[in-house]
Amino acid sequence: MAGSEFETGSRSVSQQALTDESVAVTAGRSPSAHHGTVNPPVYHASTILMDSYAALRDAHKIRPGDGITYGVHGTPGTYAFEEAVAALEGGYRTRLCSSGLTAVTGPLLSYLSAGDHLLMVDSVYGPTRRFCEGTLRRMGIETTYYDPLIGEGIAALIRPNTRVIFLESPGSWTFEVQDIPAIVAVAQEAGIWTMIDNTWASPLYFKPFAHGVDVSIQAATKYIAGHSDLVMGAVTTSERAYPLLQKGWMELGLCASPDDVYLAMRGLRTIAPRLRQHWANGLAVADWLTRQPEVVDLLHPAHPDDPGHALWSRDFLGACGLFAFTLHPSVSSDAHLSAFLDQMALFGMGYSWGGFESLLLPTDPASIRSAVRWPRAGRAEGKVMRIHIGLEGLDDLLLDLDRGFARLRAV
Repeated sequence: MAGSEFETGSRSVSQQALTDESVAVTAGRSPSAHHGTVNPPVYHASTILMDSYAALRDAHKIRPGDGITYGVHGTPGTYAFEEAVAALEGGYRTRLCSSGLTAVTGPLLSYLSAGDHLLMVDSVYGPTRRFCEGTLRRMGIETTYYDPLIGEGIAALIRPNTRVIFLESPGSWTFEVQDIPAIVAVAQEAGIWTMIDNTWASPLYFKPFAHGVDVSIQAATKYIAGHSDLVMGAVTTSERAYPLLQKGWMELGLCASPDDVYLAMRGLRTIAPRLRQHWANGLAVADWLTRQPEVVDLLHPAHPDDPGHALWSRDFLGACGLFAFTLHPSVSSDAHLSAFLDQMALFGMGYSWGGFESLLLPTDPASIRSAVRWPRAGRAEGKVMRIHIGLEGLDDLLLDLDRGFARLRAV
């Protein structure tokens, strides 16, 4: 989609001349096609009526996803949002589906067949691992988990039937940063597809296709939507990779609801200023946490103390508000955690992130690692706490945390 034109009002503008902030606000808009309305309206549609038999006949020649032929294949609202996401991420085409997990499973099913071999990063999102161990295993697809820090060493794990290398950087719960260019170079040499779960950085702060990745996956539920009120996935590909994704997407019947598409588009318009605050306040909270005696490790790649900081600085354009820290084992009991968490005023406990609200909850990375044990060498023992810094006032967040640590110390 890069280089296409879109409307800002009465004139069209080439997105190549615009910053990401402007693309987020303008991409996918076509006011003249919708009676001058700023936002594409909601299209509730399944059946699309044709004007004539000739139009009906010609509709069968249109590849699903390339025109208005049937509601599940896409409506003007769907295509507008897909265009905007692809423009931000720098890809060829984007397709939507009903959840972030479906955005993972759909591409895996589209590019893998029985007898194939998948290389999956060991720090991947837990439900992705369950899909590999469940559905893919039943289909006769073997998964090998690899060390997130393996870099070009991944060449030693490639087999003749290796079809896909899956990345997630930074990784779920432990936030290890992968050497994406090194892994992609190996994959390209071997003719292997690369996929990345790019939800942490969002389309704004990591550009997968500039680094040679074939397929980029977003849980649009998170920062794209930004308001904790919908679930959606988005899959963007390079031009070379799109035919397989398009075919699988059609066969699986993947789609997103028109109301959620509208809300996600509205969220996308403000992603740039929201992420700036998530990033800035997240780093400020991370600094504060390093000064607490109970915190023995910080897992935040945008922080200078993190082992992955150099790779993050080289490849990423920014950070979000999600990271983790490790409590000393002496304050990691259930009693300590209850005292710490139960009376938080601003930090909620919930299994998501990317919305406007702050979240804090304990995790157990060791339970979902198999290639490299956690904590790995150089990381501290203790309870890992995943924290998401929302859009509340920084001073209020620090006061809430300070009171939480006071309760923890009193146990």
